[in-house]
Amino acid sequence: MYLGGGMLLAAWLASAAGVGRPSIPQVPRPSPGDAQLDVVAAGVQSQAVRLRQRLAAAPAPGAAIRNPFAFAAREVSEPLAVRRASVPVAPPPVAEPEPDLVLVGLAEDGSTRTAMLGSGDELLMVTEGQTVVGRYRVAKVASDAVELIDLTTGATRRLFLKLQASLP
Repeated sequence: MYLGGGMLLAAWLASAAGVGRPSIPQVPRPSPGDAQLDVVAAGVQSQAVRLRQRLAAAPAPGAAIRNPFAFAAREVSEPLAVRRASVPVAPPPVAEPEPDLVLVGLAEDGSTRTAMLGSGDELLMVTEGQTVVGRYRVAKVASDAVELIDLTTGATRRLFLKLQASLP
């Protein structure tokens, strides 16, 4: 028993010797880089104070001198008498009637689309860029329509594909 008690006392003393006092962390000394950052921060703070002082003393904006959305009244002057020269006026050109064109069908071969147009008893097969009945140029062949540009007036004419109703 004396031996067991002695061992316990020795273990207790050994464990107490391993536990030291808690260490107090020491603050590291500032590096030269930290000192430069402090100088820059102080400079920014001083510039901010100067800016606040200048803004406090800034003049207020003045009243608008003119309104760009209000127009002044114009003086009405007497119109000058305009002499019209007697120039013979040509009658307006008579517009030719548009040819009767019907989009009958469309065909596609790879990336090239061909439109089949009915003009009276004729069947015309055209692609983009071709001239039709001497009056139109094919501008675009879409999947369900053809766009034609009138060479005389520059107007655009569109022909749409009419779907036939199926019989029961």
